[in-house]
Amino acid sequence: MPIRCRSRQRVGDLVVPWISYEHGGYSAFGTIDAVRAQQALAERLCQVCGEQLEERFCLAVRPMDVRVGFASEPALHPECLAYSKQRCPMLNGTAATYRKSSALARHPAGRPCEDPGCTCREVAPDQGHSARSGRPADDFDAWMIDAAHYRIKTAPDRPNVLLGVDLAVPVLRIRPIRRNPRPELDRLRALISALGL
Repeated sequence: MPIRCRSRQRVGDLVVPWISYEHGGYSAFGTIDAVRAQQALAERLCQVCGEQLEERFCLAVRPMDVRVGFASEPALHPECLAYSKQRCPMLNGTAATYRKSSALARHPAGRPCEDPGCTCREVAPDQGHSARSGRPADDFDAWMIDAAHYRIKTAPDRPNVLLGVDLAVPVLRIRPIRRNPRPELDRLRALISALGL
């Protein structure tokens, strides 16, 4: 565990990421608090420890992020990404699919919220999560970028809405984090090889 994460809340031996949705003392792993995510993007905070990013930062980038030109989740310190690669089921490959949207609608403690004034019933997964609900997990790469190139993409029609970290910048290093097995692609490669093409 990175030293900077030692003061973070934990569930068992897992650090609760700073941008995770929390409610009534419970943390919902795999969900994002939209307010904290926007704050992390705007203030250059690490999504795991919540501390200020430094000279270099990392992004967990999916192929869909490259297509749209930004990483929707906030950046991380290199050591916070290394920790996440070990402990996060989506990054370490133990989760084969994204959590279903219906699972996010429940109270993080797994039971109904009894506070009538609570807004937890209004919390819904973002459109991206809804689109991925129950689908196979994506591949992820770690992109390391110099802090001098930290830029945020905003919604064209709503400049106050932060979409994510701009990917059209110089990248210091790209390393694979997670690759999913692709039996169809492997069979196709074997067939092409057998045909001598």
